Amino acid sequence: MITMQAVVEVPNFDFHPLPPWPVSAAAPYSFMPIHPTSSDTDVGLFVSALICGLEGDHDDPVAALLAEGTLSQPGGLRLTDTATRAVVAPGCCAGLEDWREWVDILAGQPPWLGHGPTPEVEIGIDELRVWQDNGANRHIGQSIVVERSALPELLNSVHRDLTGFLTCVQTWSERNGLGSKGTDLVEAIDRNFHMTAPLIFPEH
Repeated sequence: MITMQAVVEVPNFDFHPLPPWPVSAAAPYSFMPIHPTSSDTDVGLFVSALICGLEGDHDDPVAALLAEGTLSQPGGLRLTDTATRAVVAPGCCAGLEDWREWVDILAGQPPWLGHGPTPEVEIGIDELRVWQDNGANRHIGQSIVVERSALPELLNSVHRDLTGFLTCVQTWSERNGLGSKGTDLVEAIDRNFHMTAPLIFPEH
């Protein structure tokens, strides 16, 4: 079975101010999935990672986030083959904000998925092979074969996860007493990461 998850990279808090709320314990630079059942500490980690992208220290980090014109988050989409246990994760500098570029595969345009390693989508007629790395390392690393016809539903499942995650963010903001800033934060995350807008696939 092939699964696809939206994931974000866990920041290294040794190099950033500690967040003002509890966060999930996770290894720096690992990937945390986000979905409709994300815990408060998962949401806290997600928002903290956003704050790590800001320059300087902030007395009110949420207000600082809302003052930013653009939010970004290292991460993207992670593929897993539960039968072979192969995993293809985003490379460095890939961002969750670009997750919808996977739709372009159906029009023959592979997305850029980061580097070091550099994941690559090999587009066939009926199948897609997603490599963890390209170039000389391509056949050394893991790869996953995805039926081309299965990609829309995989992306629809990610879309549902992201839409549900926004509800978790709203609940988290209420529990942390953010008031109207919490609602604004949900809207900013939705807008920057294109979570709830309709997912439109190219016609064949």
